[in-house]
Amino acid sequence: MADKLLSKARKTFIDSVTKPVIKQLLDDLLEDKVLNDEETESVTEENSTRAEQARCLIDMVRKKGSKASEKMIARVQERDPGLYDKMGLAPRQPVQMTPSSPQLSEQEEQPVSSVLIPSTNDFKKDILQKKGSEIYPPMDKSGRKRLALLINNVEFDDKNMLRRGAEKDEENVERLLRDLGYDVVKYRNLSGQEMDEAVKAFSKREEHLLSDSVFVVMMSHGELGAIMGVHYKKGDPNLDIFPINNIFTHLNTENCKALINKPKVILIQACRGGKDGSVWVSDAVPGSSLDLGLESDSFRREHKEKDFISLLSCTPDTLSYRDPKMGTLFVQRIMETFNTYAWNDHIEELFRKVMGRFEDFPRQMPTKDRATLTKHFYLFPGL
Repeated sequence: MADKLLSKARKTFIDSVTKPVIKQLLDDLLEDKVLNDEETESVTEENSTRAEQARCLIDMVRKKGSKASEKMIARVQERDPGLYDKMGLAPRQPVQMTPSSPQLSEQEEQPVSSVLIPSTNDFKKDILQKKGSEIYPPMDKSGRKRLALLINNVEFDDKNMLRRGAEKDEENVERLLRDLGYDVVKYRNLSGQEMDEAVKAFSKREEHLLSDSVFVVMMSHGELGAIMGVHYKKGDPNLDIFPINNIFTHLNTENCKALINKPKVILIQACRGGKDGSVWVSDAVPGSSLDLGLESDSFRREHKEKDFISLLSCTPDTLSYRDPKMGTLFVQRIMETFNTYAWNDHIEELFRKVMGRFEDFPRQMPTKDRATLTKHFYLFPGL
């Protein structure tokens, strides 16, 4: 019985769970309807210390019986796999589904997961032993400080440009990034100049020295090669835009030495023109002509632009599609793919699977761009 498992693991949970995880579990269990608003508030408001909050939470749930305890165990597994292992609850399996493994052939699809499935220590150890030199080295969770930049333009001066459903995209992407272990630096409704300043400031963050990778996510209206700022007006000679190339400029070796030899993942949700994607058929990856100029300094030579990979929501000159309630198809497919496969796939394979989910939607096809990764980048969620 799950409640008995929680009872056995009670002391370990109280001694080891962190305050941020307690807060996440309270939100999760409220969503799961294991706890109500009054109960979640009482855990934090009536208990001042971390240990008291942990004791109150686990006792409150286990007294509700086996089903409530099962949900808490699943959430602990999702939020802190290390704590889950330490509590000795059960041999850890990916949440809500069976992982792809030797039992599943390449042709078989895994059921889509609504939550991010954590990697296992066994998988991480195995893949590093087999392909260590081919993989970007992950930093230990205890010492790293991963950052992600998220910019989302929803409201524009031109009221007809309102991006209905974009708030849902922001909520989903922020949750995914945080679940992957990134602290999210977030902005909403910026002009082109403000976006440029935000990316530039992000590139100077000291945390990158203690990080093994970075994500930059930008969502807005767009045109070929640029993202629209909130003051954009069609026909205005002083167009309010942010050139996509500036992301690569601000984060390249010359301007962001803290991220040398570290994966830089760029996700851009924006139209790149006004045409329907179904009229175009192209096997070429746009922007594949790379600037391979070398930066030189007194110590060594480094590639000026390396270790980038970007996924744009559509091919050149075409539209991206957005549901007014559920958000963009691009972000929906990213969430489904990362939640289900990030535990054991590297980033380029994840991007391939995102693109594959558009095969039956000929009006839009995401595009990989400026891919200069020299190794495989595994996210190892939860580790």
